[in-house]
Amino acid sequence: MKTGLIVEGGGMKCAYSAGVLDGFLDGDINFDYCVGVSAGAANAVSFLGGQRERNLRFYTEYSKSPRYFGVRSFLHTGNLFGLDYIYGDLSEAGGVDPVDYDAVMENPCYFECAATDAKTGGVHYFTKEDMAPDDFSVIKATCALPVASKPVEVYGQFYFDGGVADSIPIFRAEEMGCDRVVVLLSKPKGFRMEPQAHKLLYKRWLRGYPSVIHILNHRHEVYNAQMDEVLKWEKEGKAKIFYTPDMEDMGTYSTDPKIAMMLYKSGLYDGGKRIDEIKEFIGKNE
Repeated sequence: MKTGLIVEGGGMKCAYSAGVLDGFLDGDINFDYCVGVSAGAANAVSFLGGQRERNLRFYTEYSKSPRYFGVRSFLHTGNLFGLDYIYGDLSEAGGVDPVDYDAVMENPCYFECAATDAKTGGVHYFTKEDMAPDDFSVIKATCALPVASKPVEVYGQFYFDGGVADSIPIFRAEEMGCDRVVVLLSKPKGFRMEPQAHKLLYKRWLRGYPSVIHILNHRHEVYNAQMDEVLKWEKEGKAKIFYTPDMEDMGTYSTDPKIAMMLYKSGLYDGGKRIDEIKEFIGKNE
């Protein structure tokens, strides 16, 4: 039996999953496999490294810096989110708040993060072996939102945010042998994705990446099919789902630390409240 953890992306809304994961750390919850997308992947790395409240600091402290998000970051780097600042200056060895790389590598959980190939529009899964103490390019890649960010180069190829091609990697978890999954969503219960807005903007901005434009045009169809599959797994008793509360003032690009703290505390409460349920779920049939 193999248990997987899926952590959806969602920018600053992922403060909720940061709280859930800290609740899991408090309850000594572990997984055989973990796949993260965008900010969900960054949250997962801290979780695998056992770094409680590290993610919280990114949502409530470092997010105050103009280098973290905003016009200044965009003008200087071409990215609304300062990926080099967040996953470089802050996260690399010797940085302000480095990833515990050794702990991540020693964790027996098999970790992957999804990124979208800028040339083909297909999904590519990086592993923790693709990271180094002074190089978290794969995390930058999975977080590189089209239009808001330039594609990130890894091993000579360019990638955008993993949520473009594989927002909720339920089929990947199944492919990797998981028969049970815990899914942390950045959306409220009942959410259905609509066709992408601002098509003229992203078609113009991404005209050099026609395959990415194509997948963005059909992203809602893929997303809703993945959500349906997750719900099917839940109905069959093979999935446990955590939904992010619907907070109007907290979106992908929000940087209000007070709202982020509210989301984090909500996740921490939900994660802690469901520890026994998750432990029983992970351990059943063994």
